[in-house]
Amino acid sequence: MDKGRVLDVIGTVARLGLAAIWLVSGILKAVDPDQTYVAVRAYDVLPRDAVGVVAAMLPWVEIAFGVLMLVGIGVRVVAVLSALLFLLFIAGVAQAWARGLSIDCGCFGGGGTVEPGQTTYVQELLRDIGFVLLAAWLIVRPRTLLALDARLVNTGRTG
Repeated sequence: MDKGRVLDVIGTVARLGLAAIWLVSGILKAVDPDQTYVAVRAYDVLPRDAVGVVAAMLPWVEIAFGVLMLVGIGVRVVAVLSALLFLLFIAGVAQAWARGLSIDCGCFGGGGTVEPGQTTYVQELLRDIGFVLLAAWLIVRPRTLLALDARLVNTGRTG
């Protein structure tokens, strides 16, 4: 297998990994909108009206990112948006930790206030940094196997 093919396989694993992350987290939030509201509210950074908007939109944004990554449309753009959203999540968790809040991030459903000592901030931050690295790979090298991006680009070529 040549180097280009290996890089394509790595990119494909990164793309499908991000697709799975976004689809699972978005679906878990979408099926329990009340708990998603509780999770967003627990960060205590947004006005109440904004909490409702973010809690209502976030699952669908995540699902959209997941579907786009799964089929491979706009891989680089979705990777940039993913990295930005993951960085926002990292900032949210970090500020909660710094302020001494005891919350579950709600990243994969659930969320809200937890007992002191039940937080998992370090694991959440490390996990999200890993997700940023997957997105960064796709920003630098968005070419992947079985992606519709390649087909869409090739249909515009002649000869």
